[in-house]
Amino acid sequence: MAIKFQYNKTSLGELGKQLKMRQKALPTIKSKESALRSEVKRAKDSAAEYRERLDALIAEYDYMVALWGEFDCTLLGVKDIVLSTHKIAGVRIPVLHEVEFECKPFDLFSSPAWYSDGIDLLKKIATLGIEFEVYNRKMALLDYARRKTTQKVNLYEKVQIPGYEDAIRK
Repeated sequence: MAIKFQYNKTSLGELGKQLKMRQKALPTIKSKESALRSEVKRAKDSAAEYRERLDALIAEYDYMVALWGEFDCTLLGVKDIVLSTHKIAGVRIPVLHEVEFECKPFDLFSSPAWYSDGIDLLKKIATLGIEFEVYNRKMALLDYARRKTTQKVNLYEKVQIPGYEDAIRK
């Protein structure tokens, strides 16, 4: 990318300011990129861990598959998911605080004995699934910000700083 300039001192001063600004900003952007890279790795590891825990929990209760046919799915529902935002390297990230469930009352005498255990199990599975999705969203947001920051670093290092240096030399 060729930098447009004029052959006068005012233009030369402006080019010098632009070059200095980019050279000062480059280390900050590089540190942001490395922070985002480590956070993306941490988020990927956490998402993979939640996925493994969810799969293990589902596999642990795989023997109950036949019983779930008689379970009333309207007994349990997610009432609210309490999220907040947290900034990591200037990127707003969702943080899960709590999952609130709405459990409808059911008759303990006419329903099967395992219903209360089944509801607890569904709460665990749903909470893990929601945590997994929050970490996936966190990973996607951080990865997008990391890509954009990497593009900006490359733009500064490989295009703009050399372009301004060439324009000043001319």
